[in-house]
Amino acid sequence: MRPFPPTPAADPSPGSRQLARGITATWWYTLTAVVFIELMLVGAWTGIAAAEDLRGEVVGVVGLGGIVWCASTVLLLSEYRHRSGGEASQGWVRLGVPFAVAVAYGVTAGLLVGSWQLGAMPVVQFFVLLSWPRGVRVRVVGAATLLLVSLAVVDSATTGVGDDLPWWLPVLYAAALPGMSVSSLWWWDVLVTLDRARASEARLAATQERLRVATDVHDLQGHHLQVIALQLELAERLLPTDREAGMEQLRAARVSVDEARQGTRDLATRFRSVPLGDELANARDLLRAAGLDVEAAIAPDADLAPAAALGPVIRETTTNVLRHGRGGRARLALTRTPDAWRYEIANDADAAATADEEGSGLEGVRRRIADVGGTFELHRDDGEFLVAVTVPSDVRAAS
Repeated sequence: MRPFPPTPAADPSPGSRQLARGITATWWYTLTAVVFIELMLVGAWTGIAAAEDLRGEVVGVVGLGGIVWCASTVLLLSEYRHRSGGEASQGWVRLGVPFAVAVAYGVTAGLLVGSWQLGAMPVVQFFVLLSWPRGVRVRVVGAATLLLVSLAVVDSATTGVGDDLPWWLPVLYAAALPGMSVSSLWWWDVLVTLDRARASEARLAATQERLRVATDVHDLQGHHLQVIALQLELAERLLPTDREAGMEQLRAARVSVDEARQGTRDLATRFRSVPLGDELANARDLLRAAGLDVEAAIAPDADLAPAAALGPVIRETTTNVLRHGRGGRARLALTRTPDAWRYEIANDADAAATADEEGSGLEGVRRRIADVGGTFELHRDDGEFLVAVTVPSDVRAAS
């Protein structure tokens, strides 16, 4: 598989961190699946060596040497992961050791047991686990399967190894090793491709949003600047002959400047505003992504709450929990009373961790809530740190 070009680093979102953990879990599943297949074959060959009444040293070489060979393939699989993930790899550092172990184990065990299939199996597996281009990989797997099946038939016909076993059993093992190993790697490749597509889609969406914002800003500012330029040009012509008319155009230009500033503020507010229900859901997901056990109670009509007042409070208090909490649990709640909205956030915290409770972050929350006529509460009890704010229901009209 051809390596992907590296992508620029960016701060991961909570969703991205969850997907990254999923990709990592899939990788460990892939690695353990391939190593388990190899260990099963090593166990089978150890049993065959014991059944042939070979010396104990031979059985030990087949068994212990096989475990060393399986362990060495972890380096080979690590190289595969780095190459398929588009990361810089160490090349022959990860390839040389597995190849040397595979050749040494195959030659030694094959000669001691007298099996062509066992001698070729580790080397064939090495080439199967390399990061081949897609079309080449199919041919490599086909050739590896054909070779191992042929050697299994040769063993059964000439060497007499495993005469007590059904003839098809060694053939089945030989045919299964390349196919099952590559199927595990194929699943990993699919997950990597999907993850990369998700990241590309997110970057494309962000780029499209930036272009849309830039277009709106260009249209807004371009219109007002054109009007202001015409008004100033007209004022320049009128001032020498009609001072009052010229001053009128200058006043009109100043009004246009104020309109442009207000339009820009409105545009920025429109893009910054997020419904409060989404704000709370984002806070809940962020805390869960950080590993906290989160309990959330959000009013069904949360989007009607004053987002301009409570949105910054939710973001600041969530950051406070992430910075100073123990990282065990948190509780979010937004409830509505007849004439107010009440927001609470609580988390488990040590006294030392919350010693800066009067710091700039929560002090800023206190001032913001006071400005809209609300109340700010802070409690610490039995290892729980609670921040609660209440804002009037009609604060939206005032903001």
